[in-house]
Amino acid sequence: MADESSEHKAPTRRDYIKYGGAVVGGGLLAGCTGDSDGGSGTASSTETPTKTATETTTTEDSSYSVTIEPVGEVSFDAVPKTWVAENASWVDMGVALGMDKPSAVVLTGEYRTWHYEDIPGLSTSKEDMVSLWQDGISKELLLEIDAGVHFIDPNYMINLIPNWERSDVDEMSERVAPFCGNTSFSTYSWHESYPYYSLYEATEKVAEVFQRTDRFEALRTLHDETITEIQDRLPSKSERPAIGLLSPASTEPEKFYPYRLGDTTAYKHWHDLGVSDAFEGSNIKSFTSDRGSIDYEPLLEIDPEILMFYTDKQWTHSDFRETYLAFLQDHDTASQLTAVQNGDVYPAGGMYQGPIINLSKTERAAKQLFPDEFARDERLYDRQRIADIRSGDI
Repeated sequence: MADESSEHKAPTRRDYIKYGGAVVGGGLLAGCTGDSDGGSGTASSTETPTKTATETTTTEDSSYSVTIEPVGEVSFDAVPKTWVAENASWVDMGVALGMDKPSAVVLTGEYRTWHYEDIPGLSTSKEDMVSLWQDGISKELLLEIDAGVHFIDPNYMINLIPNWERSDVDEMSERVAPFCGNTSFSTYSWHESYPYYSLYEATEKVAEVFQRTDRFEALRTLHDETITEIQDRLPSKSERPAIGLLSPASTEPEKFYPYRLGDTTAYKHWHDLGVSDAFEGSNIKSFTSDRGSIDYEPLLEIDPEILMFYTDKQWTHSDFRETYLAFLQDHDTASQLTAVQNGDVYPAGGMYQGPIINLSKTERAAKQLFPDEFARDERLYDRQRIADIRSGDI
């Protein structure tokens, strides 16, 4: 990375904040980079929050501040018009609040916009969105994008992105815009000194930054009402399944990357549906913690009643079954699994979710896991209501 110390005399965001700047051209990084030991490892400390209250502070001159762990109190001279996100969870939060999609995300491929296909007025296009990850993340690219806010945990940058140190984050915060995200989709050792936000806690922070707390409240109400209605129709807890959550190594897998149902935002819909982890009590560790894989031997020993596959594309019901399930049924070992024999192998989508993607993932999972209760063509959440909230009709 080039030494930019000679440019420090340029105006900083303390002098002005540029909004609406031009957008530059234009297996899981968060899984791969986000949880690997390949980061710089040179600065593992976290920032000490300067304020613990959750409310937004506003002054008469239209400047305001928002408290977001681990940074603490973050000040804004005006509402940002352009933004950057660490992952699709934060993107979906902003989009759900009616914001245009961000200028950039760490990996655009991890932003699964097919969840928007039936939301009136919401495009699935990512045409103008930049992937920050280009064999690393460069300060030059962040300077060129010139966003008004970075919803990226500074400790994510320091611990997981090669060649980034605290001084680099501080420099970009000063010259461009603050880094004020919270990495909440997966657990990390460097995250122990500050809280993980739930999905709606994080969304509330985004709403405070964009000054759209009224839309946030409407989204939360829609979510609570939708989840309550779904949960009221679920079978008793004793009749709910245990799932084996896996990422297959290929479309003809001989090994899998297992995931354990943790308490982070990635697993919210599973917890809301009351399912349990088929790997509970085993020595199988989550891929997010040890990057390990398993073959069919431990799967046969545990024999999950339902298998859910993380995949990198959108699958129709028939295409998924003709690809994955057909292979497993013809496999000498895989065909012995109860889930394969019963046809209970389903796509799980990806790990990231904000308010819209969460409702979409919850709806799909409810139909997969409880087909006797939820019809395949049934709509379990109000698409038009999401569109209305996005447009400010609340």
